[in-house]
Amino acid sequence: MTAKLSGPMVPPKDGGMPAQAVVLLHGYGSDGQDLIGLAGYWRDLLPGALFVAPNAPEPCRDNPAGYQWFPIAQDRAARWVDGAASARPVITEFLDDLWTQTGLGPEHTILGGFSQGAMMALNVGLSLERALMGIIAFSGALIEPDAVRDSPAPRPPVCLVHGDLDGVVEPDLSESAAALLRGKGFPVSYHVEIGAGHTITEDGLGFASEFIAAVSARV
Repeated sequence: MTAKLSGPMVPPKDGGMPAQAVVLLHGYGSDGQDLIGLAGYWRDLLPGALFVAPNAPEPCRDNPAGYQWFPIAQDRAARWVDGAASARPVITEFLDDLWTQTGLGPEHTILGGFSQGAMMALNVGLSLERALMGIIAFSGALIEPDAVRDSPAPRPPVCLVHGDLDGVVEPDLSESAAALLRGKGFPVSYHVEIGAGHTITEDGLGFASEFIAAVSARV
């Protein structure tokens, strides 16, 4: 039995039933409160959207006050693959429950994240049987799921944003993700935040906002 996720949420600005959902996955050692504030930037763009930022299922080894989607380790390339595979079912189940409760579906949902949460947003979002409205990954990396490698999976729009001075998750990981996904036919919007480290800047938020406006117009 997988763990049940929960975390802060912000209801639709228009006061009605949700017409879209924006699910935000926090980084290593953080929690849902760290990203739910992004709702304030995007509620005008999506006044009918429910915003939710679940806490990861495991207490963080390096910050017991926060959470982790999976442990980090020195041999991270292999551990990222194993970690993402172990964390993916709990996020997928959370999305399924959300869609059942709201009557929405993948096509009404944007899945976003920062750092380790961005890795999970890409890994989960690219492994679903139906395409999401969009995926937004800030300062992340592509841990390629089998669905992308081995089958003609759905190809949701993807937004990648990364600071060029990021010393935690190398900027070239987003660059290589953009190249790989474009080569497989995914529509990719890729942006470099000049002079930015491991963070989300106003510049990056503006680029992501343009992406949200574009994908929401297609629904």
